[in-house]
Amino acid sequence: MSRDFWLACGHHLTGRNEAGGLLVTDALLAAWLARPELVPPEEACAAERALHAALLAEPRRRVSGSEIAALADPDARENWQVWLGFRDHLLAHPTVEAGYAALFRRDLAGMPPLFLAQLVQLILRNVLDGCDDPLVLRAAELFFRTQRASTEGGNLLLADEEAVENAARTGGIGTLGALLAEAGTPVRPVELDVLSPENAALYWDRSDRHDTVLDLTFGRAGQDALGRVIEAWVRHMTGAAVSVRPLQTIHDEAWAWYVGLDAEASAIVGRLWHGEAVDPEALGRIVALWRLEFADPAEMLARVAGRPVYLALAMDRAKRVRLKPQNLIENLPLARGRAAA
Repeated sequence: MSRDFWLACGHHLTGRNEAGGLLVTDALLAAWLARPELVPPEEACAAERALHAALLAEPRRRVSGSEIAALADPDARENWQVWLGFRDHLLAHPTVEAGYAALFRRDLAGMPPLFLAQLVQLILRNVLDGCDDPLVLRAAELFFRTQRASTEGGNLLLADEEAVENAARTGGIGTLGALLAEAGTPVRPVELDVLSPENAALYWDRSDRHDTVLDLTFGRAGQDALGRVIEAWVRHMTGAAVSVRPLQTIHDEAWAWYVGLDAEASAIVGRLWHGEAVDPEALGRIVALWRLEFADPAEMLARVAGRPVYLALAMDRAKRVRLKPQNLIENLPLARGRAAA
């Protein structure tokens, strides 16, 4: 029997269509409305409290412009407009997956990253349902949570940024003190548990705490685990079957396509692609490479059909890793772009 994980994401509140896509339900909308970011603060006006209560009772109800205008706090008015726009966007699409994919065909200015992260976690919880490998699940957290990198001793270790900050405030929880020290943060050492095949079972009881460390050093299980997540994500979101394997370097003088998995990697590899000089510091921030191949070359753009696609992941100068899963939808050389579910 498969173990449950990421209980707090609200996966159990969604519905499913025949293709396995997630359906937005009133229960899911109500759960989002109950989040601290949307619950009116103590000083909120009566109109905002009334609006929140009405939406909790009827999450799909139409909200008029006059109701928003009646809110006393201009920040509250803006926040509710953003939330209602997000809700209405999702409800206008058949599945959560389709709504997520469509977001990147519109102007995302003002869209809180939190909303995008919630959708990605929901989709991955659906994609990985039944997964029995905790390393794959921990690797999947990179898709929706910012990581802090440590390169101490030649190893590449990734810890959840929020967990690191929380541990620093409360005194630490497990074995990795270099994360904050490397970033120059003057706090006492932080200890986190590095997940490995030997201790991976501890993840099941801690999946919602995001307090384990992923070893993404080349040649170890973490890079392969992230490759499995990429395969599953691409299959679910585009319908294309791909295989992904880690690389230490790219040995291909005529590489045809690449995808940066984050903004840093896109910029660095883009300069290499155009034959520009890249300084060693920037190259040193590339933390992982993969080779992606399509099972069916006919699903690729004709001009690169049958050629490998190289994937790169990087950290910024503050050693943060912010993977952008939409890049694996928008930037692959697909002959047709579509959400599968």
